[in-house]
Amino acid sequence: MPSTEDASPEAYAWFGGRLASGLVEVSDDVAVLDGAGWWAVLVTFEGRVVCARFADIREVPLPAAPWPGVPLDAWSSSLDRDGYVDRVATVREGIAAGDHYQVNLCRVLSAPLPAGADLRGLAGRLAQGNPAPYAGALRLPDLGVDVVSASPELFLARDGDDVRSGPIKGTAPTADGLTEKDRAENVMIVDLVRNDLGAVAVTGSVDVPELNAVEEHPGLVHLVSTVSATLRPGAGWPELLAAAFPPGSVTGAPKSSALRAIRELEPVPRGPYCGAVGWVDADRRRARLAVGIRTFWATGSGPDRQLHLGTGAGITWGSAAAAEWDETELKARRLRTVAAQGPEGRTG
Repeated sequence: MPSTEDASPEAYAWFGGRLASGLVEVSDDVAVLDGAGWWAVLVTFEGRVVCARFADIREVPLPAAPWPGVPLDAWSSSLDRDGYVDRVATVREGIAAGDHYQVNLCRVLSAPLPAGADLRGLAGRLAQGNPAPYAGALRLPDLGVDVVSASPELFLARDGDDVRSGPIKGTAPTADGLTEKDRAENVMIVDLVRNDLGAVAVTGSVDVPELNAVEEHPGLVHLVSTVSATLRPGAGWPELLAAAFPPGSVTGAPKSSALRAIRELEPVPRGPYCGAVGWVDADRRRARLAVGIRTFWATGSGPDRQLHLGTGAGITWGSAAAAEWDETELKARRLRTVAAQGPEGRTG
Protein backbone atom coordinates (compact mmCIF):
# COMPACT_ATOMS: atom_id res chain seq x y z
CA MET A 1 0.00 0.00 0.00
CA PRO A 2 1.35 3.47 -0.83
CA SER A 3 2.97 5.43 1.98
CA THR A 4 1.06 8.28 3.59
CA GLU A 5 4.01 10.41 2.49
CA ASP A 6 2.81 10.10 -1.10
CA ALA A 7 1.14 13.21 -2.48
CA SER A 8 -2.55 13.47 -3.39
CA PRO A 9 -3.83 10.74 -1.03
CA GLU A 10 -7.50 10.96 -1.99
CA ALA A 11 -9.11 8.77 -4.63
CA TYR A 12 -10.26 10.53 -7.78
CA ALA A 13 -10.82 10.03 -11.49
CA TRP A 14 -10.73 12.57 -14.29
CA PHE A 15 -11.92 11.66 -17.77
CA GLY A 16 -13.71 13.57 -20.51
CA GLY A 17 -13.43 16.85 -18.60
CA ARG A 18 -15.27 15.40 -15.61
CA LEU A 19 -13.83 15.06 -12.13
CA ALA A 20 -15.08 12.15 -10.06
CA SER A 21 -14.71 12.03 -6.28
CA GLY A 22 -16.44 10.37 -3.38
CA LEU A 23 -15.32 6.79 -3.94
CA VAL A 24 -18.19 4.41 -3.21
CA GLU A 25 -16.90 0.95 -4.10
CA VAL A 26 -14.24 -0.91 -6.05
CA SER A 27 -14.71 -4.18 -7.92
CA ASP A 28 -12.62 -6.52 -10.07
CA ASP A 29 -15.74 -7.83 -11.82
CA VAL A 30 -16.60 -6.03 -15.07
CA ALA A 31 -20.19 -7.24 -14.75
CA VAL A 32 -20.78 -4.28 -12.38
CA LEU A 33 -20.51 -2.03 -15.44
CA ASP A 34 -23.87 -3.38 -16.60
CA GLY A 35 -25.47 -2.23 -13.34
CA ALA A 36 -25.75 1.36 -12.11
CA GLY A 37 -23.50 4.32 -11.40
CA TRP A 38 -20.50 6.09 -12.91
CA TRP A 39 -17.34 4.02 -12.97
CA ALA A 40 -13.68 4.68 -13.66
CA VAL A 41 -12.11 1.63 -15.28
CA LEU A 42 -8.55 0.40 -15.53
CA VAL A 43 -7.59 -2.96 -17.03
CA THR A 44 -3.88 -3.67 -17.17
CA PHE A 45 -2.44 -5.36 -20.21
CA GLU A 46 -2.05 -8.50 -18.12
CA GLY A 47 -5.75 -8.44 -17.25
CA ARG A 48 -5.99 -6.97 -13.74
CA VAL A 49 -9.40 -5.27 -13.56
CA VAL A 50 -10.18 -2.26 -11.38
CA CYS A 51 -13.66 -0.73 -11.58
CA ALA A 52 -14.19 2.20 -9.19
CA ARG A 53 -17.63 3.75 -8.64
CA PHE A 54 -17.74 7.40 -7.64
CA ALA A 55 -20.67 9.36 -6.23
CA ASP A 56 -19.80 12.94 -7.21
CA ILE A 57 -19.25 13.68 -10.92
CA ARG A 58 -18.64 17.29 -11.96
CA GLU A 59 -17.63 18.92 -15.23
CA VAL A 60 -14.61 20.78 -13.89
CA PRO A 61 -10.90 20.80 -14.70
CA LEU A 62 -8.54 18.53 -12.85
CA PRO A 63 -7.25 20.56 -9.86
CA ALA A 64 -3.84 22.04 -10.45
CA ALA A 65 -0.85 20.62 -8.61
CA PRO A 66 2.88 21.36 -8.67
CA TRP A 67 5.14 19.12 -10.69
CA PRO A 68 8.89 18.93 -9.91
CA GLY A 69 9.95 17.52 -13.27
CA VAL A 70 11.74 14.25 -14.04
CA PRO A 71 15.16 14.84 -15.63
CA LEU A 72 15.59 13.52 -19.14
CA ASP A 73 18.68 11.57 -18.12
CA ALA A 74 16.88 9.84 -15.21
CA TRP A 75 15.07 7.32 -17.41
CA SER A 76 16.15 3.72 -17.94
CA SER A 77 14.63 1.24 -20.39
CA SER A 78 13.58 -2.38 -19.96
CA LEU A 79 15.21 -2.98 -23.37
CA ASP A 80 18.19 -1.09 -24.73
CA ARG A 81 18.64 -0.50 -28.46
CA ASP A 82 20.57 -3.73 -29.06
CA GLY A 83 18.07 -5.79 -27.08
CA TYR A 84 15.15 -4.29 -28.98
CA VAL A 85 16.78 -4.77 -32.37
CA ASP A 86 17.55 -8.42 -31.53
CA ARG A 87 13.93 -9.02 -30.61
CA VAL A 88 12.71 -7.43 -33.83
CA ALA A 89 14.80 -10.05 -35.64
CA THR A 90 13.19 -12.79 -33.53
CA VAL A 91 9.71 -11.53 -34.42
CA ARG A 92 10.61 -11.55 -38.12
CA GLU A 93 11.86 -15.14 -37.75
CA GLY A 94 8.46 -16.05 -36.31
CA ILE A 95 6.75 -14.37 -39.26
CA ALA A 96 8.93 -16.35 -41.68
CA ALA A 97 7.97 -19.54 -39.83
CA GLY A 98 4.27 -18.70 -40.07
CA ASP A 99 3.78 -18.22 -36.31
CA HIS A 100 2.32 -14.71 -36.64
CA TYR A 101 1.94 -11.84 -39.09
CA GLN A 102 2.57 -8.93 -36.75
CA VAL A 103 3.69 -8.43 -33.16
CA ASN A 104 3.62 -5.19 -31.23
CA LEU A 105 6.97 -5.11 -29.42
CA CYS A 106 7.19 -2.75 -26.45
CA ARG A 107 9.54 -1.58 -23.75
CA VAL A 108 8.95 0.21 -20.46
CA LEU A 109 10.88 3.32 -19.40
CA SER A 110 11.31 4.00 -15.67
CA ALA A 111 12.64 6.87 -13.57
CA PRO A 112 12.76 7.76 -9.88
CA LEU A 113 9.77 9.87 -8.90
CA PRO A 114 10.77 12.94 -6.87
CA ALA A 115 9.52 13.00 -3.27
CA GLY A 116 6.02 14.42 -2.97
CA ALA A 117 5.39 14.39 -6.71
CA ASP A 118 1.68 14.56 -7.52
CA LEU A 119 0.71 13.05 -10.87
CA ARG A 120 -2.04 15.64 -11.18
CA GLY A 121 0.78 18.07 -11.84
CA LEU A 122 2.01 15.86 -14.66
CA ALA A 123 -1.52 15.71 -16.05
CA GLY A 124 -1.50 19.51 -16.16
CA ARG A 125 1.81 19.53 -17.99
CA LEU A 126 0.46 17.02 -20.51
CA ALA A 127 -2.70 19.06 -21.08
CA GLN A 128 -0.48 21.97 -22.11
CA GLY A 129 2.33 20.17 -23.92
CA ASN A 130 0.71 17.00 -25.26
CA PRO A 131 -3.10 17.39 -25.39
CA ALA A 132 -4.94 14.21 -26.27
CA PRO A 133 -8.55 13.29 -27.08
CA TYR A 134 -8.67 10.60 -24.38
CA ALA A 135 -6.64 12.28 -21.67
CA GLY A 136 -7.41 11.13 -18.15
CA ALA A 137 -6.17 10.38 -14.67
CA LEU A 138 -7.03 7.86 -11.99
CA ARG A 139 -5.77 7.54 -8.44
CA LEU A 140 -6.86 4.81 -6.02
CA PRO A 141 -4.26 4.90 -3.26
CA ASP A 142 -5.51 1.85 -1.37
CA LEU A 143 -4.92 -0.22 -4.52
CA GLY A 144 -1.66 1.40 -5.57
CA VAL A 145 -3.25 2.84 -8.72
CA ASP A 146 -1.86 6.19 -9.90
CA VAL A 147 -2.19 6.68 -13.65
CA VAL A 148 -2.12 9.69 -15.99
CA SER A 149 -2.87 9.14 -19.67
CA ALA A 150 -2.52 11.27 -22.79
CA SER A 151 -3.90 8.56 -25.03
CA PRO A 152 -4.83 9.41 -28.61
CA GLU A 153 -6.44 6.00 -29.22
CA LEU A 154 -10.01 4.85 -28.66
CA PHE A 155 -10.30 1.25 -27.52
CA LEU A 156 -14.07 1.06 -27.05
CA ALA A 157 -16.83 3.65 -27.18
CA ARG A 158 -20.30 2.52 -26.23
CA ASP A 159 -23.60 4.30 -26.70
CA GLY A 160 -26.37 1.87 -25.80
CA ASP A 161 -25.82 -1.19 -27.94
CA ASP A 162 -23.66 0.66 -30.48
CA VAL A 163 -19.91 0.18 -30.06
CA ARG A 164 -16.91 1.41 -31.99
CA SER A 165 -13.15 1.18 -31.84
CA GLY A 166 -10.47 3.42 -33.35
CA PRO A 167 -7.31 1.34 -33.84
CA ILE A 168 -4.08 3.21 -34.53
CA LYS A 169 -1.37 1.64 -36.66
CA GLY A 170 1.17 3.70 -38.55
CA THR A 171 3.28 6.47 -37.01
CA ALA A 172 5.60 9.06 -38.53
CA PRO A 173 6.85 12.57 -37.77
CA THR A 174 4.74 13.92 -40.66
CA ALA A 175 2.17 12.53 -43.09
CA ASP A 176 4.84 12.33 -45.80
CA GLY A 177 6.66 9.76 -43.68
CA LEU A 178 3.79 7.26 -43.64
CA THR A 179 4.50 4.22 -45.80
CA GLU A 180 2.68 1.39 -47.51
CA LYS A 181 3.96 -0.81 -44.68
CA ASP A 182 2.06 1.45 -42.26
CA ARG A 183 -1.14 1.24 -44.30
CA ALA A 184 -0.92 -2.54 -44.67
CA GLU A 185 -0.31 -2.89 -40.94
CA ASN A 186 -3.37 -0.78 -40.18
CA VAL A 187 -5.58 -2.86 -42.46
CA MET A 188 -4.29 -6.03 -40.80
CA ILE A 189 -5.29 -4.77 -37.36
CA VAL A 190 -8.64 -3.49 -38.63
CA ASP A 191 -9.41 -7.05 -39.76
CA LEU A 192 -8.49 -8.30 -36.29
CA VAL A 193 -10.74 -5.73 -34.57
CA ARG A 194 -13.58 -6.60 -36.97
CA ASN A 195 -13.27 -10.22 -35.95
CA ASP A 196 -13.10 -9.34 -32.25
CA LEU A 197 -16.27 -7.23 -32.34
CA GLY A 198 -17.95 -9.71 -34.66
CA ALA A 199 -17.87 -12.28 -31.87
CA VAL A 200 -20.38 -10.23 -29.84
CA ALA A 201 -22.16 -8.26 -32.57
CA VAL A 202 -25.43 -8.59 -34.41
CA THR A 203 -24.71 -10.44 -37.65
CA GLY A 204 -23.97 -8.02 -40.46
CA SER A 205 -23.59 -4.99 -38.18
CA VAL A 206 -19.78 -4.76 -38.20
CA ASP A 207 -18.64 -1.90 -40.41
CA VAL A 208 -15.50 0.13 -41.17
CA PRO A 209 -16.72 3.69 -41.77
CA GLU A 210 -13.19 5.08 -41.87
CA LEU A 211 -9.97 3.40 -43.01
CA ASN A 212 -6.41 4.75 -42.76
CA ALA A 213 -7.34 8.32 -41.90
CA VAL A 214 -4.39 10.56 -41.08
CA GLU A 215 -4.61 12.19 -37.65
CA GLU A 216 -2.20 14.82 -36.39
CA HIS A 217 -1.08 14.64 -32.78
CA PRO A 218 1.63 16.59 -30.94
CA GLY A 219 4.95 15.78 -32.57
CA LEU A 220 3.72 13.03 -34.90
CA VAL A 221 0.93 11.69 -37.11
CA HIS A 222 -1.00 8.42 -36.94
CA LEU A 223 -3.07 6.31 -39.30
CA VAL A 224 -6.42 5.71 -37.61
CA SER A 225 -9.38 3.59 -38.67
CA THR A 226 -12.86 3.20 -37.20
CA VAL A 227 -14.66 -0.10 -36.68
CA SER A 228 -18.29 -0.06 -35.52
CA ALA A 229 -20.82 -2.71 -34.54
CA THR A 230 -24.10 -3.31 -32.71
CA LEU A 231 -24.01 -5.60 -29.71
CA ARG A 232 -26.22 -8.64 -29.93
CA PRO A 233 -28.95 -9.08 -27.28
CA GLY A 234 -27.53 -10.37 -24.02
CA ALA A 235 -23.97 -9.23 -24.70
CA GLY A 236 -22.75 -6.99 -21.90
CA TRP A 237 -19.41 -5.78 -20.64
CA PRO A 238 -18.07 -9.23 -19.68
CA GLU A 239 -18.71 -10.53 -23.19
CA LEU A 240 -17.47 -7.37 -24.93
CA LEU A 241 -14.18 -7.22 -23.04
CA ALA A 242 -13.63 -10.96 -23.34
CA ALA A 243 -13.90 -10.59 -27.13
CA ALA A 244 -11.95 -7.35 -27.60
CA PHE A 245 -9.27 -7.26 -24.90
CA PRO A 246 -6.33 -6.78 -25.09
CA PRO A 247 -6.63 -4.24 -27.91
CA GLY A 248 -5.52 -5.63 -31.26
CA SER A 249 -3.45 -2.57 -32.12
CA VAL A 250 -1.06 -3.25 -29.23
CA THR A 251 -0.89 -7.03 -29.54
CA GLY A 252 -0.62 -8.19 -33.14
CA ALA A 253 -2.08 -10.83 -35.41
CA PRO A 254 -3.15 -13.49 -34.88
CA LYS A 255 -3.74 -12.19 -31.37
CA SER A 256 -3.11 -15.46 -29.54
CA SER A 257 0.29 -16.09 -31.10
CA ALA A 258 1.24 -12.42 -30.83
CA LEU A 259 0.52 -12.52 -27.10
CA ARG A 260 2.67 -15.62 -26.78
CA ALA A 261 5.56 -13.81 -28.48
CA ILE A 262 5.08 -10.76 -26.24
CA ARG A 263 5.29 -12.91 -23.12
CA GLU A 264 8.49 -14.51 -24.40
CA LEU A 265 10.23 -11.35 -25.65
CA GLU A 266 9.32 -8.52 -23.29
CA PRO A 267 11.28 -8.64 -20.01
CA VAL A 268 8.78 -6.76 -17.78
CA PRO A 269 4.98 -6.59 -17.55
CA ARG A 270 3.31 -3.70 -19.35
CA GLY A 271 0.90 -2.91 -16.52
CA PRO A 272 -1.49 -0.06 -17.39
CA TYR A 273 0.44 0.55 -20.61
CA CYS A 274 -1.49 -0.95 -23.57
CA GLY A 275 -4.39 -1.84 -21.29
CA ALA A 276 -7.71 0.00 -21.12
CA VAL A 277 -8.43 3.16 -19.16
CA GLY A 278 -11.50 5.36 -19.08
CA TRP A 279 -15.05 5.60 -17.84
CA VAL A 280 -18.39 3.82 -17.98
CA ASP A 281 -21.71 5.51 -17.18
CA ALA A 282 -23.83 2.44 -16.46
CA ASP A 283 -27.00 4.49 -15.91
CA ARG A 284 -26.84 5.96 -19.41
CA ARG A 285 -25.16 2.94 -21.00
CA ARG A 286 -22.34 5.11 -22.34
CA ALA A 287 -18.58 4.62 -22.14
CA ARG A 288 -15.22 5.72 -23.47
CA LEU A 289 -12.25 3.45 -22.87
CA ALA A 290 -8.89 4.43 -24.32
CA VAL A 291 -5.98 2.20 -25.17
CA GLY A 292 -3.43 2.92 -22.44
CA ILE A 293 -0.72 4.34 -24.70
CA ARG A 294 1.11 7.65 -24.02
CA THR A 295 0.42 6.74 -20.41
CA PHE A 296 2.42 7.29 -17.22
CA TRP A 297 1.95 5.34 -14.01
CA ALA A 298 3.58 5.32 -10.60
CA THR A 299 4.58 2.36 -8.46
CA GLY A 300 6.16 1.95 -5.04
CA SER A 301 6.01 4.30 -2.09
CA GLY A 302 8.08 6.90 -0.30
CA PRO A 303 11.65 7.17 -1.60
CA ASP A 304 11.15 4.07 -3.76
CA ARG A 305 8.41 5.54 -5.97
CA GLN A 306 9.01 5.08 -9.68
CA LEU A 307 7.41 6.69 -12.71
CA HIS A 308 6.89 4.49 -15.77
CA LEU A 309 6.13 5.12 -19.44
CA GLY A 310 5.72 2.52 -22.18
CA THR A 311 6.54 2.78 -25.86
CA GLY A 312 6.46 0.29 -28.71
CA ALA A 313 6.05 -0.42 -32.41
CA GLY A 314 4.31 -2.96 -34.62
CA ILE A 315 6.73 -5.43 -36.19
CA THR A 316 5.93 -7.00 -39.56
CA TRP A 317 8.00 -8.79 -42.19
CA GLY A 318 8.66 -5.41 -43.78
CA SER A 319 10.08 -3.92 -40.60
CA ALA A 320 13.60 -2.49 -40.43
CA ALA A 321 14.79 -3.00 -36.86
CA ALA A 322 16.54 0.38 -36.55
CA ALA A 323 13.47 2.20 -37.87
CA GLU A 324 11.22 0.44 -35.36
CA TRP A 325 13.52 1.46 -32.51
CA ASP A 326 13.41 5.03 -33.82
CA GLU A 327 9.59 4.87 -33.77
CA THR A 328 9.61 3.93 -30.08
CA GLU A 329 11.93 6.86 -29.44
CA LEU A 330 9.68 9.23 -31.38
CA LYS A 331 6.61 8.20 -29.37
CA ALA A 332 8.39 8.66 -26.02
CA ARG A 333 10.47 11.75 -26.79
CA ARG A 334 7.81 14.43 -26.45
CA LEU A 335 6.27 12.81 -23.36
CA ARG A 336 9.62 12.63 -21.59
CA THR A 337 10.27 16.26 -22.50
CA VAL A 338 6.92 17.32 -21.07
CA ALA A 339 7.54 15.27 -17.91
CA ALA A 340 10.91 16.99 -17.50
CA GLN A 341 9.29 20.40 -17.15
CA GLY A 342 9.36 21.40 -13.51
CA PRO A 343 8.23 24.59 -11.80
CA GLU A 344 7.69 27.52 -14.16
CA GLY A 345 8.32 25.25 -17.13
CA ARG A 346 12.00 24.66 -16.39
CA THR A 347 13.32 21.43 -17.93
CA GLY A 348 15.19 19.09 -15.67
